[in-house]
Amino acid sequence: MELQEITRKVEKLAKKAGQFIREESKNFNLAKVEQKGFNDLVSYVDKGAEEIIVKELAEIVPEAGFITEEGTRSDNNKDLTWIVDPLDGTTNFVHGIPMYAVSIALARGEEIIVGVVYEINLDECFAAYEGAPSTCNGQPIKVSGASELAQSLVAAGFPYDDGGKLEQYLQLLKYFIKNSHGLRRLGSAAVDLCYVACGRVEGYIEYNLQSYDVAAGTLIVKQAGGRVTDFSGGNNFIFGGQILASNTKLHDTFEKALAEKFVF
Repeated sequence: MELQEITRKVEKLAKKAGQFIREESKNFNLAKVEQKGFNDLVSYVDKGAEEIIVKELAEIVPEAGFITEEGTRSDNNKDLTWIVDPLDGTTNFVHGIPMYAVSIALARGEEIIVGVVYEINLDECFAAYEGAPSTCNGQPIKVSGASELAQSLVAAGFPYDDGGKLEQYLQLLKYFIKNSHGLRRLGSAAVDLCYVACGRVEGYIEYNLQSYDVAAGTLIVKQAGGRVTDFSGGNNFIFGGQILASNTKLHDTFEKALAEKFVF
């Protein structure tokens, strides 16, 4: 099956899972929430959406394995692997904040070759596949052309486990607050990355992430003309837990700030 066809099928599936999540949000309450770890929440909605997604992905590419947030694992030594977050932004969801997304990626080895992120409440479906430009609802997107930090908007996330680095991280964020148009904490890594890809923000930074948080979004950024690295400027951003995504023009500026403000 061609990557374009796979991507179209995944877009349709992401919207189907998103519709399930949207309907469940109407009657959801905090009593239905479980806690996987400190400030790390999960609900039956995450699990139900994952069941929908995994079942159909297994039909789209039967030979692929799975890595998912809610525990589906199978044959991870296979060449092809689906990397899935059925509900990225669970904390937003359980508190009624309407910013969360379905994130689905297909990896060949450690390279992402298909990425789809469906931002449920804005009905925006971001997609990319290897060798083709990124799109939102079928229309091409690209990163912003800003070349000065003073002209930019920066997105960031806060880790569940700060690894003893929170104070340093806050100093880094303070720098961006003082030297850019502002700092945004959206609560969904997948959405943050897509907003870099379509030019709504110029950069995104976060650490202590999981592969399913960022896999789809990183391809969407790159195929929209952006750049993605780990904090050292390397390529270990899918499984390494650190990510810096930018519009490319400002990447060196972000890297310099990281080197000066944050020891990793």
